[in-house]
Amino acid sequence: MINASAVQNRAYRLRRRPVGAPEAADLELSTEPVPPLEDGQALARTLYLSLDPTNRLWMSDMRQYSPPVELGAVMRGIGIGEVVDSRHPDLPVGTLVSGYTDWQEYRVTGAGDDRPLAPLPSPLGAPLSTYLGALGHTGLTAYIGLELIGGVHSGETLVVSAACGAVGSVVGQIAKARGARVVGITGGAEKCGHLVGELGFDAAVDRRAADWRDQLAAATPDGIDVDFENVGGEILDEILMRMNFRGRIVLCGMISQYDNAGRDWEGQRNIGQILMQRLTVRGFIVSDEVELFGPAAEYLASLYAEGKLRHDETIVDGFDNALDALAGMFNGVNTGKLLVKVAEPSVTAGR
Repeated sequence: MINASAVQNRAYRLRRRPVGAPEAADLELSTEPVPPLEDGQALARTLYLSLDPTNRLWMSDMRQYSPPVELGAVMRGIGIGEVVDSRHPDLPVGTLVSGYTDWQEYRVTGAGDDRPLAPLPSPLGAPLSTYLGALGHTGLTAYIGLELIGGVHSGETLVVSAACGAVGSVVGQIAKARGARVVGITGGAEKCGHLVGELGFDAAVDRRAADWRDQLAAATPDGIDVDFENVGGEILDEILMRMNFRGRIVLCGMISQYDNAGRDWEGQRNIGQILMQRLTVRGFIVSDEVELFGPAAEYLASLYAEGKLRHDETIVDGFDNALDALAGMFNGVNTGKLLVKVAEPSVTAGR
């Protein structure tokens, strides 16, 4: 155990709004003391930091699903931590927790915290980092989007964009478990091979190939019943032209547009197909569906235990490399969940 009042916390604070891709000057790594704990509080040390496309959205001062990060504030982010000092009866030292750790090495939680960190299952049913991916908020996003909107059935065709990413890879595996034909859109021949050879997708489309539209047509000869959309832009435009009558579009992300936040762009060209094909299009944010977290976690844990859910991850070592890792995500450097490893857990963590 350490004494919170003796800890120096390093935290990334937002200093300016990015224009285009985030740059080093947008986030400042500062060092500051941790206040002494009060009754009902605990101090968690961040072990893993989740990098998600929404990080870029939160940096922008634009209309979005949650308030943007204020200038000067610690950058918002989800992570896993370990309690290292505690005056909280339900969070003893060694407890593993998850939630909004934010981009910092230490975070006080408990009394007075409007975003309290929650304990992870004990014992864990999978490696710790999996609880930020397939068994964490990204896995929940995949399951809930399919459950609420996609409603994919055996024999239908599902297309998922950013298919090698954290959410997309889980979407495809769930749909395969339900008997669907699954087509993934990703970047590069290596990732296409991974989707088909390792994750069991029926086909993959190389977004970086000049003939990617022809590849999509060949992979969906009977059209598309469900689109799980993570990218937007011209990919969504092409998918709209292949959607079947009364198909469903699960609008989870628009990563191709996040660097355009607040700037002019051409917009979707084929949006009229929503009317022509009587499509259902619904956007969703996983945090709105708390009542589904329990059944979603149970389903994912069962699928993982049965060997039907693979967890891919790309781990960047070192808190100092968080901003470079975020920039890399928009260039497709990761396969599966992208994480920053901040610290090693203690030998007693989770016991």
